[in-house]
Amino acid sequence: MPTSHCSSTRLLAGCKVNIYLHIHGLRGDGYHELTTLFLPLPSPHDILTVTPGLSGVGLTLSCSDDTVPRDENILVTSYEHYGKATGFYPDVHVHLQKNIPMGAGLGGGSSDAAVFLKYLNDRAGDSGLSDVELTSMADDLGADVPFFLLSRPAWATGRGDRLTPVDLPLNGLTMVLACPRIHVSTAWAYKAWDEEWLKKPSAPPLLTPQGAPDMFPALPNIAFYNSFEVPVFAKHPQLRAVKETLLTSGASGAVMSGSGASLFAVFREPAQAERTACRLRKKDIPTHVFPS
Repeated sequence: MPTSHCSSTRLLAGCKVNIYLHIHGLRGDGYHELTTLFLPLPSPHDILTVTPGLSGVGLTLSCSDDTVPRDENILVTSYEHYGKATGFYPDVHVHLQKNIPMGAGLGGGSSDAAVFLKYLNDRAGDSGLSDVELTSMADDLGADVPFFLLSRPAWATGRGDRLTPVDLPLNGLTMVLACPRIHVSTAWAYKAWDEEWLKKPSAPPLLTPQGAPDMFPALPNIAFYNSFEVPVFAKHPQLRAVKETLLTSGASGAVMSGSGASLFAVFREPAQAERTACRLRKKDIPTHVFPS
């Protein structure tokens, strides 16, 4: 949600987790065919502060994290795509406060792009794009960007871009998101999955219990599942240990998000969730708790 202060606009870019992620195989276009269930979360969130820039300069960008690229940043690409489609090239400076860890499977870059596209479209006047046009542009920027424009629980198929909104009742559940300080490359994770499973007829086995089958009564067949867990846990066994900590501490379900390294769990008992979060923080694992 944008908030204005003086001449600047502050945009909050939330994150996502994948409660379910099944890789079906490789498509002809080089992408992977997926079925996944997205859930948006309010934190951790990046903060984009957008300020009028120097006349005729277009977009300038700064970031709190020196490791974030400036020239090949998705915000720059979003600005260029939007300007090319609409002719709207406002002079703005964007400062990105990077709070969503990279390589965590939380979609931070895609979320940043989505809120920036909304900002541009809200200010483009008669040149603005329709919702359908904006979603099509978002799809060109990255498979997760359309989901962040939608910003509600949704099933996704294809390469993760064909969305079907879904009601995901979370009343009475407390959610925990653990973000171990490990960077997992999505490109590496796909390559590792391909090498192990691409020529095999069946999906990889479940490594740990996935959760109670009655967790979401409206979605009786849902399991907490992620195809990436097999290769990622093999390389980073400490991530499997975090998942097992969540489950043995009372979580009704736990799963790695995206290609990792973050892990998401739901608890029926809020006190168990809080105790588990404290236990993980003592191990220097940033952890967020979301009461229902």
